Amino acid sequence: MSDADETAVTDDAGREYDPDADHAFPDERVNEVLEFVNGDPEIQTYLRAQNVNPVLRKGYNDHGSKHIEIVRNRALSLYDLLKRGGVEFNGASQQGLDEADESVIVALAATIHDIGHVVHRDDHAYWSIPLAADLLDRVLPEFDFYGTEEVVRMKGEVLHAILCHHTEEDPLTTEAGIVRIADALDMEEGRSRMPYEKGGRGIDTVSSQAIRRVTLMEGDAVPVLVEIEMLNAAGVYQVDNLLKAKLRDSGLEDDVRIVAVNIRDGENNLVERVEL
Repeated sequence: MSDADETAVTDDAGREYDPDADHAFPDERVNEVLEFVNGDPEIQTYLRAQNVNPVLRKGYNDHGSKHIEIVRNRALSLYDLLKRGGVEFNGASQQGLDEADESVIVALAATIHDIGHVVHRDDHAYWSIPLAADLLDRVLPEFDFYGTEEVVRMKGEVLHAILCHHTEEDPLTTEAGIVRIADALDMEEGRSRMPYEKGGRGIDTVSSQAIRRVTLMEGDAVPVLVEIEMLNAAGVYQVDNLLKAKLRDSGLEDDVRIVAVNIRDGENNLVERVEL
């Protein structure tokens, strides 16, 4: 395994998507799509190759297969929690697609949202669009439940979610809002290990070292509670500047509550608690 492949990650304490579990949505289609994606050589090669520019050439944090695994798990977990909380989704429904297609949009967008990194880290979301479009033209017709019309509509919704995950364009669908937020939830301690050990001391690297654990759960007043355990005040950058920025204008601001707590005891704690 090359340096460009995976970086270490601590045990995921958040919710993970389990195809065999009971979900608050029809899951047959998304489970079939995920099985195909996980066995597709072209997609899997993209997920490994997209790590070269951000990690080896830019000294940035991991954006390869492990990042995708985390983002997709958390995107589908967010989707499940939001469905349980009665949140309505508009992406698939406004295109005349089925409810079962909502999770497919989320899963596919989360899987290939970063493939533009093979072109360049800068403006990668825009580079992802033509590459993802080619993949979707090949992949979507593989499934019996997508005819020509459904392929066109699904392709548009997935590309919309990919574009809006890291650009100035605001998500116009709930599905896209989920992918945008899930992308920022990959922040746990150890995810920036390689750049840090190679001398990287940028704020993204240092602040992510301060995040101990991210957990998704049902909220009391809102459908989703994201609980973040910080080891020091540097973690506030991840929460306030990155996650807050992704939550803003996601369309889910009223449905997701974020609480970050400094779990390390000490008299010099600059920040003990941050709540969004």
